[in-house]
Amino acid sequence: MNSALTQFIQQAIAEDTAQIGDITTMATIPKDQIGEAHFLVKEACIIAGVEMVTCIAQMIDSNLKVEFKVQDGDAVHQHQVIGQLQGRIHSILMAERLMLNCMQRMSGIATKTHHLKSMIAAYPAKILDTRKTTPNFRIAEKWAVRIGGGVNHRFGLYDMILIKDNHIKAAGGVRLALEATRQYCTAEKMNLPVVVEVKNQDELLEALAFDFVTRILLDNMTPATVASMVAINQNKKPLEVSGGVNQENIVAYAATGVDFISIGDLTHHIESVDISLKIV
Repeated sequence: MNSALTQFIQQAIAEDTAQIGDITTMATIPKDQIGEAHFLVKEACIIAGVEMVTCIAQMIDSNLKVEFKVQDGDAVHQHQVIGQLQGRIHSILMAERLMLNCMQRMSGIATKTHHLKSMIAAYPAKILDTRKTTPNFRIAEKWAVRIGGGVNHRFGLYDMILIKDNHIKAAGGVRLALEATRQYCTAEKMNLPVVVEVKNQDELLEALAFDFVTRILLDNMTPATVASMVAINQNKKPLEVSGGVNQENIVAYAATGVDFISIGDLTHHIESVDISLKIV
């Protein structure tokens, strides 16, 4: 378990217990009572959060025994029992809501990602997520995108230089923004991916003139315009489409020959999957 995941789980437990605990359970159930609970998925989905739930269980009570019949990324049918949790009832009930919150939302994201990826399976384009995530839950949401078959974009503001419209506006244009970026990277001895957003053919040609640019982002363009940009690019740089992509138009965008399609809705507009944990 990496440090970021450990910190996330610790903060989530503290949010729920405030170092006091589950007072309802403490009031109603003997401290050492042992029991078993089953995870029930109430709708068909791509399951995600199995490994997360295992980590949560170990951090709440190392004596909790978790057994799943499925793995992250498996297709699950409606009303399927996917696993069980055995140990102290106090520990099971303390873990219940955190486990379900993570698994329900992660499964919703993985299911949506898998669906969109399946729609463009005939094309080489990869589906990317964005930073449109729930604060302090990004680690789980981007994990779910990977489980669903997508690819993670930058994790935060520190691991990629992504020059977007506001940067370009403030810098005075694409060329000036890229010249400033080159000077900054040289001065700071920095070697990070550089992605720059363009809005038209002239800006694309400006971006192509800079060898250090890793990828060019085509923002809020129609599929027809994107296709013309692909032709101009002639495979010189990987191209990414962003803005307004959904299941109604994703095939048209993929058919243009772009390399990446980034979709904020993967994590921004999500319906959680209905999953329950019931003591038996």
